[in-house]
Amino acid sequence: MTTSLTPELRDRAFRWIADDPDDDSRVELQNILARAMGGEDGAAAELADRMAGPLEFGTAGLRGPVRAGPNGMNVAVVTRTTAGVADWLATQGHSGGIVVVGRDARHGSEAFAKAAAEVLTAAGFAVKVLPGPLPTPVLAFAVLELGAVAGIQITASHNPPADNGYKLYDSTGGQIVPPSDGLIEQAIEAAPPAISVPRAPGAEVLGDELRDAYLAKVALLPRGPERGVKVAATALHGVGAETLRAAFERAGFTELSLVAEQSAPDPDFPTVSFPNPEEPGATDLLLALASEVDAGLAIALDPDADRCALGVRERDGSWRMLRGDETGVLLGWHVLSTVDATDPLVATTIVSSSMLGEVAKAFGARYAETLTGFKWLVRAGEGLVFAYEEALGLCVNPGFVRDKDGISAAVFAAGLAASLRAAGRGPLDVLDELAVKHGVHVTDQVSLRVTDLSVREKLMAGLRAEPPASLGGIDVTMEDLLPDADVLRLTGEGLRVVIRPSGTEPKLKAYLQVKEPVSGDLAEARTAANARLAALRADIESRLA
Repeated sequence: MTTSLTPELRDRAFRWIADDPDDDSRVELQNILARAMGGEDGAAAELADRMAGPLEFGTAGLRGPVRAGPNGMNVAVVTRTTAGVADWLATQGHSGGIVVVGRDARHGSEAFAKAAAEVLTAAGFAVKVLPGPLPTPVLAFAVLELGAVAGIQITASHNPPADNGYKLYDSTGGQIVPPSDGLIEQAIEAAPPAISVPRAPGAEVLGDELRDAYLAKVALLPRGPERGVKVAATALHGVGAETLRAAFERAGFTELSLVAEQSAPDPDFPTVSFPNPEEPGATDLLLALASEVDAGLAIALDPDADRCALGVRERDGSWRMLRGDETGVLLGWHVLSTVDATDPLVATTIVSSSMLGEVAKAFGARYAETLTGFKWLVRAGEGLVFAYEEALGLCVNPGFVRDKDGISAAVFAAGLAASLRAAGRGPLDVLDELAVKHGVHVTDQVSLRVTDLSVREKLMAGLRAEPPASLGGIDVTMEDLLPDADVLRLTGEGLRVVIRPSGTEPKLKAYLQVKEPVSGDLAEARTAANARLAALRADIESRLA
């Protein structure tokens, strides 16, 4: 159906243009409006899409394409968003407090960080701006280190190159949780037009002292004296390379090789189709480098360096990336093997492998499962020493970063690899031993990308109305997590499926797990588990088609 330029759409566009404080954005939207008024094919539809906003402010903040209009990331949207955040902070009793602002190197990040800092300064907050593009964990660290009432990081993490985003941390140093997101969204709706929001210069631009303080703590993370391991790493064109290099130097690891083509920040991400270590092909250059330098470990950061993926050499000499659950269980085991805390707690999410719980039980440690997202994981309970989520989020350092931290995880993993190498072992040996002891746990994910979000709602409603009696040939029962979360959990003997709409992408996701006990040969148990997983995957794919 062809979209036509209605008087209402035209007038809304005119009002937004008049209220936009950014010259470039005004011109951009004016050109689309002019094309639509001239009857150019597709122009009215593009205008309608850009005016379909505002971007929804959720617990993950904002994410969207960098473009003019309320349904995009631009100076006007960031200005009004920050006005809403400032109002929310004031209602929480935080007027005049410290707010830290950081950014990555994506398109628009510098201008968006400047706008946020100026709005907060005009609202009376003591604004401190990180010096240049830095990893998100440095911003999360700064909130705690400075006793700030909030932190704002301009980043779209591992989203496509066209996107940018706005991530908000509260005074706990963690990302916000409900009802804060709803209160902030209401405050944004009540904010005046962007051109009327007061802005003022004067924010303090920090030096290197916070990054240095962060690196000093990261250097203490390795749990043994061994440092003899070669590491190949990539920053995937993001902002993590220099901080990772500095962290390795501080921690005493001297043999780090970075993928040169991907080390400098580049918002166009020219060597990858999608800047996410989980995506096929994203780590090809890394694994080639690991083989070339005869590395003992490969590490991939995502563009804002809060996620960390590990690659290992198989016994036949080839290289592969570990799945997020493999990495999470491996590092969780290492934490529990070496922690000196009393009554430690480890945590993961309801969609991650359940093996961490069995590992924790073997160590006499407490274990918790939370809803998806690090905003929940870092609030899992007192005594938290480790948390992970299957999407490559790892927190080995909750004492000074209450969020996932790819830099710290990389240093911690290098320490583990060095310790294992000194003992004549490797990461795969540990994973094999854990599988023999606790059973083979294999996981997978089925993602259905949609253009119409109502498709997700219909599929979830259909499953609720007619729950499957069996999956992959196994009888299952279904648990509905509403109203706490829009999540369905199906369980059967040695099987678990969790289905939920993504909170950051237009996808419906199903997280699959099969557990197979090891009574004899480990290879045979893995073959059986993978066969069961394949059958389960085929069943889920047919149901979500």
